[in-house]
Amino acid sequence: MSDIPGIDPRGPRFGATITSVLLLVTVGLGLTALPGATLSARVTDPAFLLLAAVALLFLWGVASPRTAPWGVLYRRLVQPRLSRPDELEDPRPPRFAQGVGLFVSVVGLVLQVAGVPWALPIAAAAAFVAAFLNAAFGFCLGCQMYLLLQRAGVIGRATA
Repeated sequence: MSDIPGIDPRGPRFGATITSVLLLVTVGLGLTALPGATLSARVTDPAFLLLAAVALLFLWGVASPRTAPWGVLYRRLVQPRLSRPDELEDPRPPRFAQGVGLFVSVVGLVLQVAGVPWALPIAAAAAFVAAFLNAAFGFCLGCQMYLLLQRAGVIGRATA
């Protein structure tokens, strides 16, 4: 890890817990949408609006992780009540995972606008599974993707 400061691994799990709840609600709302709706109905659908909000939160987590709402909430309200973590983790894999969540969410939003049936709840469900795995079991799917891509030399390695 060299000079990269570590983060408390419980912070991303806390954020994943809130995100998984939001995504589960999005899936439920998306399953109630009427097929064949007009463009204006598709973009004002509650599931679309909620997934757009989640996508913005993912974007915030990628662009400025220190100021992202779930991280700030964790550091201000939860972390002071906990003992110090046994070890810190590299912040790059969780940040990459936020990018993966952003990508999946945006694909669902774009396909919803294009009128592809069930695209939004499927994308939200895929993001939910990843967030839930992190929240419940500490298994970060996006972090694992990062590590695989790093081992393959695609990302995360400094060039000479």
